Amino acid sequence: MKNIFTEHPKSVNESYLQHFLFAFITGLKLIYWGIIAIIHAILPFTFKSYVSNKIKGLYKKITTR
Repeated sequence: MKNIFTEHPKSVNESYLQHFLFAFITGLKLIYWGIIAIIHAILPFTFKSYVSNKIKGLYKKITTR
């Protein structure tokens, strides 16, 4: 029987805990960056490229794993 908790992490060469931590921390970062983006929407002169730079960095990290 396949273990639904470890099947996907194994497919990306991670343990359940490694995958959990990466996904959890990434989720927290996305929430934080979302708040920054909302602040930028209200005050467009703040955080001009902060969120887009962070997303580009995250994309590179995910695609090179």
